[in-house]
Parts: sequence; structure tokens; C-alpha cells
Amino acid sequence: MKNADLLIMNANVLTLDEDNTRAGSVAVKDGRIIGVWPECEPEVNQVSAEEKLDLKGATLIPGFIDTHNHILGYARVKNFVQCGTPPNNNISDILEALRKKVKETPENNWVTGFGYDDTALKEGRHITRDELDSVSITHPILITHISGHLAVVNSKALELAGIDESVTDHDGGHFGRDANGRLNGVLFEKPAMEKMMKATPEMTVEDKLKQYEEAIQDYLAQGITTNTDAAVGMLGDPNAELTLHAEAAAKGINPMRTRLIMMHHLLRKDSVFGDYTAKQIDEKLQQMSEGKVRLDGAKMFQDGSIQGYTGALRKPYYTDKEKKGELFHEQNNLNEEMLDLHRRGFRIVTHGNGDRAIGSILDAYEYVLEKEPQKNHQHRIEHVQTATPEDIQKMEDLDVAGSFFINHVYYWGDRHKNIFLGPERARRISPLAEAVDHNLLFTLHSDCPVTPISPLFSVWAAVNRQTSSGEELGPEQKIDVITALKSMTIYGAQLNFDEDNSGSIEVDKRADFAVLEADPTTIDPKRIKDIAVKTTIIDGKVVYQKRGYMIIG
Repeated sequence: MKNADLLIMNANVLTLDEDNTRAGSVAVKDGRIIGVWPECEPEVNQVSAEEKLDLKGATLIPGFIDTHNHILGYARVKNFVQCGTPPNNNISDILEALRKKVKETPENNWVTGFGYDDTALKEGRHITRDELDSVSITHPILITHISGHLAVVNSKALELAGIDESVTDHDGGHFGRDANGRLNGVLFEKPAMEKMMKATPEMTVEDKLKQYEEAIQDYLAQGITTNTDAAVGMLGDPNAELTLHAEAAAKGINPMRTRLIMMHHLLRKDSVFGDYTAKQIDEKLQQMSEGKVRLDGAKMFQDGSIQGYTGALRKPYYTDKEKKGELFHEQNNLNEEMLDLHRRGFRIVTHGNGDRAIGSILDAYEYVLEKEPQKNHQHRIEHVQTATPEDIQKMEDLDVAGSFFINHVYYWGDRHKNIFLGPERARRISPLAEAVDHNLLFTLHSDCPVTPISPLFSVWAAVNRQTSSGEELGPEQKIDVITALKSMTIYGAQLNFDEDNSGSIEVDKRADFAVLEADPTTIDPKRIKDIAVKTTIIDGKVVYQKRGYMIIG
């Protein structure tokens, strides 16, 4: 007889193992699965348990693994002025929301907003410095684009950041100007935004930890048990970010398993972690966090955002034939920096939205692997928005993994079709069916706060490929429900080199689960995004329970 700490019974268990086995009960001991039975309750002589959880037919699945989001960024913008569409339909709506915030904010204090999207606003353009000046010339104002790749500021913010008309553009970023050549307040990409971000006031550690805790609760409520912060070092002091992640984990504030992708510039020879190998950083993180935070890889960017016209395309944008976007790194420089990271043991994680950027990234990976062959390297491309069939083939040839930003189909699919890419290229965004056909290891992600954190929404988007207008975009790139679920569970575990411990419900794996109110494989696929997460369990312990839902022991 097995002695268990916990017996979960009367469950509809989707194990998501190799055979897609279904079960009815699961036993847990010391945070690990010790038994899985087809029956809703095992025989009396099979297991005894200190605690029993009766799911009353609810669906038990492995805990979700989100391999690319920005939880600290989400924590930071959670209480910003919400500038998105909806609820704002035009620029006046956003300005009015900012005025309300200005009225309750002392003079000279910053007013910050998040989420505006020029292409969703009635005017179809960016807000300007002069319009923000009409809100206040005594409060510095900064609002960030929904893509995270652009921002717009008023004159006071430019003054405090020391940016004047003499400023010059940097590789991969530029400062917007009006028809007369005057700064219009729009900042494109990190090189242009960085100086501005440094001018914003630093929060106390206590306030950051409180914000982080609120964000963690939102993630747990979506059934996430393993989470990856995909760009440590983008928000400011990297040591402060690492300490925040480690402290939250060590104190039990964050029960999720945390993985961190470090910005590449922090790993250059003249930078803070320039002398570290990947193994040394991983050991440091585990020591700081009592083993709960691990290194994922090194993050690079080779282009920006398609909706910001900074994604690097092989052919011009659909409605602006003058633009193709720009690569962030010259090819030889990209090759050599990646080779250095590869030799030091880092898994390389590279942002690529446009197909020209994706091609450049693959050329660099090919260069690296020819110089230093390595099996199971699992270097990755993030977003993979406009990969061509040839790009997908090359990913297979090089054994490069992909993390697809599938939510683009819903949130920007209509505008990709009508504004950015045109009908032919738009229907190919996030080509998941081709990824399956080519046996790519891939996951789905939310890129939160760019889109809301919700694994089930991403599954829904991959299965239905429905845009916000209700159109089906590229139905030939749909994938089935089981594959979509696996892309956020066992495939995520494989991408994390952790498939022996997580990602499916099997004996000896960690007891990380999500309890769903309905079975995603049997309900109408259009309803998958609406399934509620009732409970999240990590190491056999309930870490989230939906209000009003009680598990009867």
C-alpha cells in the first residue's frame, strides 16, 4: 500500500503523457506523484492518504508552463493609467484619463501610462509630445506602447531625461520628429527609450515586492506553475531584478518555479556578468533562491515589433512601401556575440518577428553550430511571427526551437491583414501547423503585459485562429487541442530541459497541477478561452483557489 500526503479523486485527469492517457485519481507524496489510477478512487488497499481532494468530475491537467512573459514588467504597469483600446477609442480618451491622474498627482511627479496602440485608435497615429503637454507641462508624462517597443513622452519628461533637439539616433532605435524636424516625443525601441527610463524614479524594494506579489497572484489564478521572465535587465538594475526574483522565491511569496532569461548586454566582457558562464549564473541564482530560481538563457533582439514598423521584413510593409524595418545587429557582430555565449554554455533566446530577422537569426545559429557543434542546444527564436516555409525548414535542420506569440492572431490579426502585412503574409503569422509538420519543439506564450496572461487563451487562439473581428485567419495553420495543451505543458518542460520532472501527470514527476471547470478536449473549441481555473497546485499544495470554489476533503 502506498502512503500518500494527498489523494486527488473523482477527477477527469488529462495526463498529457506520450499516450495521452486519461485517469481518475492521483496520489502525491513529498511533492511528487506516487500513483495514477484510471479509477475515480483507488481500491482501499492501494493507497492511504492524509488528505483527500474530491474534484467532483473537474478536469486535472499538468500545471501550465509559460515560457515567455515579463512578470516584473506586468507588475510595474498593473497600476499605470490604462491607455489601451478598449476602453479608449481615440486620443482624447487617453488624454482625459491622463488628466484625471494628473489631478491626483503632486507637481513634478511622474504620470505613467501603458498600452496605447496607435493602429487601434480612431486617429490611427501616435500621440504627440504637444498633446501630452496639453495635459501637463509640470508633470513628466510617459506612456508605453502596447508592444513594449515604443513610448511617447511630454516636454517635461524630455527635459528631465536630458534629451534635446541635438540628440542623435542609435543603432536599432530612433527619436520621432515632426515635419519640421522637431522631436515629437515618440521613442522607438530600447536605444531611444533607455535614457528616458533611467530618468524615471526608482521604487523602493518593499513597493516592488508588493507589486510583484500582486502579479504572482494573477499568474497563479491562470494555472501557471512554471514561469519564465524573458528579459532580465530591461527594466533597469539587473542585480535588483535578480534579488527581487530570488527573495520572492526564498520567502515563499512566489511559489511558481521561476526561470530567467538574461539580457545579452549584461553578459558582454565589459559588463556585470561578463566573466560568468551559464553554469555559474545558474548556481548563483539557485543559491540566492533556495533552488527555486534557475537560469534559462541569454536574450538577444534582432528586430522590433511589426505593429511598430520596426519588425525587419524581407519585403516592404503592406501599406507603407517605404518601410521594411531594420535589423538590430550587423550579421558578423551577431554571429560573434552568439558564438561567445554558446561557448560559455548559454542557451540563446532571440527575438525575431519579421522574416528578415528570423533569417538572420538562423544564419547566426548556423554559424555558431558549424564552429562549435552541440546536440540538444535548443537555441530558440521568440515570437516567430512571419517565418516562411524555408525558415521553418531551416529551424528543423538546425534543431532550433520556437516560442510562438500566438495571441497576435486575435489582437493584431485584422491589422496585420489590412495594414502591416497584407492578406497573404497575415494568414501565415505564427505558422503552428508547419511547426508540427516539421517536428519542431515549440511553445506558446502571452508576452504579458503585451497581452493578458492566460494559457487557456493562447490554447484557444492556436486552435481557432480567430481575430478580434471574428474572422478566421489562416485556418490551415490551426493545431488540435491536445497539441496546443502540450505546447503549454510538456513541450514547455522539454524547452526548459525539465521533462523528467514536469509537464505531464506521471509517477515520479512533481505534483504541479491546474484544476479546470471543463475539459478543453471535449467542449466547443470556441469556449476554451472561457474555461475557469478553479485551483492551482504546486508541490502537492494548493496555492490558488477560485473564490467560491471549495474542494471537499
